Amino acid sequence: MLRETQRRLILLAVVAVVAAAWVTAFDTTGVTPVATAAAVKPSPIAQRATPCPYPAALRQAFEAAAADASIPPAMLWAVAKVESNLHPDAESSAGARGLLQVMPATATALNLDIDEPSSNVLAGARYLRQMLDRFHSSDLALAAYNAGPTAVTAVGGAPSVDVQRYVSNVNLLWHSVAGCR
Repeated sequence: MLRETQRRLILLAVVAVVAAAWVTAFDTTGVTPVATAAAVKPSPIAQRATPCPYPAALRQAFEAAAADASIPPAMLWAVAKVESNLHPDAESSAGARGLLQVMPATATALNLDIDEPSSNVLAGARYLRQMLDRFHSSDLALAAYNAGPTAVTAVGGAPSVDVQRYVSNVNLLWHSVAGCR
C-alpha cells in the first residue's frame, strides 16, 4: 500500500512538472483576466454587431444573465455550449442540470430554479461570476466551474486533463465569437 501511494505521488509530481513546463513554454499570451476581457473594446470587425449564437428562445435570458453577472456574453454562451450543448434538459451523472449544468446545491444557495431555463442561465452566470471573483483568472474560474473550487485550490489549477480540456474548449469557443452581442 505504501509503495502504491509513493508511486502515485511521484506520478502526480511528474504531471505537475510537465504541466508547469507546458504552461511556461506555450503560454505566450498569459491568462486572460475577465475584467480585462470584458473591458476590451471590440475590434471594428466585431462592431458589426454579430449576434451571439444563443438559442433564439433564450436570447433574452443569456443577455440579461451576462449583464447581471458582468460576464462577456460570448463567454457565457461558450460555457453553456460546452456544458450542455445548449440542451435545457441536460443532466450530468453528478446531478448538474440544465443549460449551464448547475448543481442543485448551488441553485439553492443562489435561490434560483435550475429546472427553468432562464433561471438556470442566471444561476450559471452568477456562479461563474463568483468563481471569477475568487480566482481572478478566467482559466482558473472555468476550471473551478467545471471541477469545483476546492479541487482547483488544492492543486493550484485544473485538477485533471479532462478539466484542462474543458477550459481549452470553452476558451476556443469563447474567443471564436468574442465581441458578439
